[in-house]
Amino acid sequence: MSAERRQTDGFALKVMLGLCLIWGIQQVTIKWAAADIAPVMQAAMRSGISAVLVAMLLCWRGGWGHVPYTWRAGLVAGSLFGLEFLFIAEGLKLTSAAHMSVFLYTAPVFTALGLHALLPTERLRPLQWLGIALAFSGIAFAFAGGISWQHLDRRMLLGDAMGLMAGLCWGATTVVVRTSRLSEAPVALTLFYQLIVCVVGLLIIALATGQFSHVSFTPIGVASVLFQGVVVSFASFLIWFWLLRRYLASNLAVFSFMTPLFGVTFGVVLLGEPLSINFILGAMCVLLGITLVSAEQWVRRKLRIWIT
Repeated sequence: MSAERRQTDGFALKVMLGLCLIWGIQQVTIKWAAADIAPVMQAAMRSGISAVLVAMLLCWRGGWGHVPYTWRAGLVAGSLFGLEFLFIAEGLKLTSAAHMSVFLYTAPVFTALGLHALLPTERLRPLQWLGIALAFSGIAFAFAGGISWQHLDRRMLLGDAMGLMAGLCWGATTVVVRTSRLSEAPVALTLFYQLIVCVVGLLIIALATGQFSHVSFTPIGVASVLFQGVVVSFASFLIWFWLLRRYLASNLAVFSFMTPLFGVTFGVVLLGEPLSINFILGAMCVLLGITLVSAEQWVRRKLRIWIT
């Protein structure tokens, strides 16, 4: 089979639609089950389940031989991954799942900035700089556009900031993977590093903050953890990496931006979360900016804009 990546087709579109639905509802399920299992504990438990499944996959397909020269980078990537989910878990206590979905997916912007600074081959083009400007303008407007500081919901503002920090950690994780020996290691091993460090770190934090006891194995709580651990963190990630080996990443990136749209929709429909007009307009700018940053080549091709 040729290793050349091909343009997305109908099959890829259907798979990406399914993946975006899964990723989009993830924040909603965490918030939905928060009364039964603390979000930090949900993140720790789901990471533990996924780590076991990924370890079994590594035992079956191999990959442990890369550990001696990748473990340091693995610890860094895992720590950032754990911080990402800590910010998500704590942020969802303060803000809505809809807001979290949008701010979390600013990660490609931070990835692009980090790679621009570290890798000569990843220099940003003018259209990508425009996308970054749009994304950060949208963030500013989504936070407070047109509203006086006296009337801001400061709890939600802090939760939104945590969502943005989660996106920063996700972007930094990608930069670490791309610029270290993890880029040559099996994908499953990189994912295992992230999961195992995440579960250990979050369990320590949960124990130190008294959230370890906030676990009630109700049908909703168990369903949320199993969905996140088996479907989201294990199956969907493996399918995503499988797609990346067969299709152009820039094309897939365009479809992946359906995720925050689904996240906002599920938050409104399933949790009854309100949306302010400034957030809607700001989120549109953020999503447009992210599209320009991550799928610049695709955008140029579609719009026939050639920038040297």
